[in-house]
Amino acid sequence: MGTPVNSVAFFGPSGTFTEEALLSQGDLARQTLLAKPSIADVLEAVAHGEVDLGFVPLENAIEGTVNETLDALIFDYDFSIEREVVLDVHLQLMAKPGATIPRITRIHSYPHALAQVRGFLASSFDRIETIAEKSTADAARVVSEQGDLHDAAIAPRLSASLYGLDILAENIEDHPDNQTRFVALTLQPSTVRTGSDRTSIVCFQDADRPGSLYEILGEFASRSINLTNLQSRPTKQGLGDYCFVIDLEGHRDDEPVSECLAALQQHVAAVKILGSYAKGNVLPG
Repeated sequence: MGTPVNSVAFFGPSGTFTEEALLSQGDLARQTLLAKPSIADVLEAVAHGEVDLGFVPLENAIEGTVNETLDALIFDYDFSIEREVVLDVHLQLMAKPGATIPRITRIHSYPHALAQVRGFLASSFDRIETIAEKSTADAARVVSEQGDLHDAAIAPRLSASLYGLDILAENIEDHPDNQTRFVALTLQPSTVRTGSDRTSIVCFQDADRPGSLYEILGEFASRSINLTNLQSRPTKQGLGDYCFVIDLEGHRDDEPVSECLAALQQHVAAVKILGSYAKGNVLPG
């Protein structure tokens, strides 16, 4: 898909949902994979040429946008989204062999994951201490290496097998339709068109004036271009100063889309294209 890829950095450690999604991509799973401890480290590895591609979460159906990823794409780097992968998210309660739910007093996990199992925790424990870890997989590692039979982790199924933990309760998320969208990032924009593409852009306003968003949306409506996502992000240049992040159906080289992007320049200060890429199929977690 575009520029050849030999190495991929992903948000680790091993056992995260990010790795699960990455391993679903056969062409990428065969390359040299490098786990990084943070999203920032993944992005830096791409920017400095340590790897060909970075793989990070962008959006969760329950918790919303991963602002660290999105803001980096908007303000800090000139990356291009090479593909997206959408993964069904299922969370498991796991602990060392011999542990049981009545004995658990401490639960480790990533804050977003803890927020997604509030109902399960309330119904299963009278009192529980929650401990925030750097990722769901890191929670499993901590329990495996440092925990006792009072500790449990909330993490993907892959983490249990990697760190020798037993699953005490399956699919404990409060919302069974939860999904996370991941993106692969590269320095080289892809020109491949599949016929089922999505384009992500950022529109920066030259001034905060009445009707500016209406004018922007009118360019898409007049060309029957479907928008799949629209959100605003602060530009970090003062209160009330926002840019618009838009996902639309079609490739940047499709005639209606290219005409629309050119027309948008008349209504905004700048348009930054984050990438045109194939729409991702939903993968079971």
